[in-house]
Amino acid sequence: MDFSSFHPYVNYATRYSFSKGQASTNRHCYSSSLYLISEGKGILRTPGRIYHTTPGSLVYIPAGQPHDWIADSQDPMVHICCYFDWVYRDRRAYFNDPSVICHDFAQLIPGLLDATFPYAIPEHMKVEKLHVWIDFFEKFYTENHLVNERTYMRNLKRQSHFFQFIEFFLPFVLKDDHVLDHRIRKLLEQLDQDLIHGRLQPLEAYYTELRISRGYFFELFKKATGLPPTQYINQFRINRARDDLRNSDISVTDIAEKHGFSSVHYFSKLFRQLNGKSPREFRHAGEEESDH
Repeated sequence: MDFSSFHPYVNYATRYSFSKGQASTNRHCYSSSLYLISEGKGILRTPGRIYHTTPGSLVYIPAGQPHDWIADSQDPMVHICCYFDWVYRDRRAYFNDPSVICHDFAQLIPGLLDATFPYAIPEHMKVEKLHVWIDFFEKFYTENHLVNERTYMRNLKRQSHFFQFIEFFLPFVLKDDHVLDHRIRKLLEQLDQDLIHGRLQPLEAYYTELRISRGYFFELFKKATGLPPTQYINQFRINRARDDLRNSDISVTDIAEKHGFSSVHYFSKLFRQLNGKSPREFRHAGEEESDH
């Protein structure tokens, strides 16, 4: 799965109050959707499953999945809801508003459905601290209109708040195997900054700051990046050196020194191991490509 294509984008978010006994059936949303029950009760039906929803119920419906909502006849539910794409879809040529729901499966256009998230997300969950979740949603409420030049800046702000919500949402719904340990996430942010600014510390300083053992640090680090720390650091530096080889006339010796390598010989050896070419061969190949 190419995770670089996943850029969550909220199309529409609002608060919706049901009337007593109101039913909304045979729904197929083109976007993925989330519903937080803030008040009242109701029933959700999905293929082969029935859920009784109450305040604190959080429901995730992937794009295209049929589902029915039926409000309680005495205490109807209130939805805090949003419709969003994991991978942005431009549907303007087909629809006039972003919250597109199809009620006739025969008319559904499969090519316009949002992508499927690569990890399983439960359909029905319960959340605590309901007010915290509502506060998140309220920050990215939108009008049910397509973005234009007058709403563009407001939309940027909403998308920023929605990204913060997704960062909060995914660790809640996914198993630990799919979620980056928050300690390693902060460490990687610091490590990248230290590499960029040329102030890398000994590895011991990083895992000592986290108050974890060396062995556990290496285990968490490789789980998060796929690489041991030293290999990650070398790859980071080599990637930055590649940019200089391709886009500048700095000598190979100066590039090695600039990016913290102990010698040009070590730099050249490591560069060949990771790229299949020496730094000079890599630079020459780039010059030939630009000539064409």
